[in-house]
Amino acid sequence: MKYRKLGDTGLTVSEIGFGTIPILQGSVPVLPEYFNLDEETALAVMERGFSLGCNLYDTAIVPEYGDAEIKLGKFARLVGRERIVISDKARFYDGGEMYKAVEASCENLGTFADIYFVHQVDGEHEDEVFQKGGALDALEELKKEGKIRFAGIASHYYDILLRGAKDARVDVLQGSGNLLERGMLDRMREEEAFRKKGFLVNKVYAAGLLPGRFPVRTLIGGVLSYPVSSVLIGLGTMEQVGAAMGWEAGGGKECAAACGACREEREGERMEPPSFEEVLSVLEKEYRPIPCDRCQRCRCPYGTEIHTIFRQYQYFFLGKDYWALKKLGLGIRESAARCRSCLRMPCLDMCPKKIRIPDEMQRVEKLVKDHSGMGQAWRAACMEVF
Repeated sequence: MKYRKLGDTGLTVSEIGFGTIPILQGSVPVLPEYFNLDEETALAVMERGFSLGCNLYDTAIVPEYGDAEIKLGKFARLVGRERIVISDKARFYDGGEMYKAVEASCENLGTFADIYFVHQVDGEHEDEVFQKGGALDALEELKKEGKIRFAGIASHYYDILLRGAKDARVDVLQGSGNLLERGMLDRMREEEAFRKKGFLVNKVYAAGLLPGRFPVRTLIGGVLSYPVSSVLIGLGTMEQVGAAMGWEAGGGKECAAACGACREEREGERMEPPSFEEVLSVLEKEYRPIPCDRCQRCRCPYGTEIHTIFRQYQYFFLGKDYWALKKLGLGIRESAARCRSCLRMPCLDMCPKKIRIPDEMQRVEKLVKDHSGMGQAWRAACMEVF
């Protein structure tokens, strides 16, 4: 295991962080297909990661991650609180609500959190988080009181993370990225404001969809080639822990044989990850991917999140078909209609990949129409099971 500095916090964290979603017990909205680990098994899985050098454990408040936060607190007492870094988060944007959430987390953990994030910050709640009396002010106060050590912003949106990078109250950022959805990481690498902030990356496996197409070594190594602090991997079995924590052990030949996209590593250096075009060439064996890396530079005058729609299209073919159709069905008809009537089409000039966005939007709409019966069939099958 190698370690990196967490920005200017003074903390050093393992390159692989332990995501605790899979150790929860019980069904919660964030993880419909949960592992349902009992306490003894969960502690053993976390301890295995610790024995392999992991010192960063990421969780969230009970309403989001079930009992994972409680289990992590017990694990901290088992191995020694001072030996691990705890990252926690809550989806509250008002200062008062965030303050209460952190106090609840401290009680669940039985200790303080090293880093506490305002979770899933989006455009609708951005100003509330950053304004006077918002969640960031609450975290600043909690730092002074010693209930947390550092404050963070977690978001899937580049502009919000950039705002956090420029805010003195923010110590650590958390965002998503992987070999397919790398556009935000590419932009961050060129932006000076991110240099002094710790950065944790989630969704490295793209919701578990990419490991079946690329070796774990390729996926993790690709993200760690960026100037980030640690990658967070959701881990729920001994096998998953071993694969993630020992990601460098596979060797360049295994990676090249598996996907044909990676170059051999040179002595003393890490393997160069596949390019975006090479990743697309692997996916093209299964379907026709939209060449969007989610850089988020495109701006729709009607407010359509083009990159999110394209992501759900990719996920449909990569294995999350019902989930993707459910999300797309919430507004693709309206979005595609607006796209057809739009005369300005500024998105075309903004897209560095030169994607024919209006054409792709119609293709996504057709996908939803062609599979409109899938949702009903899936629900009927569930009724038969239960």
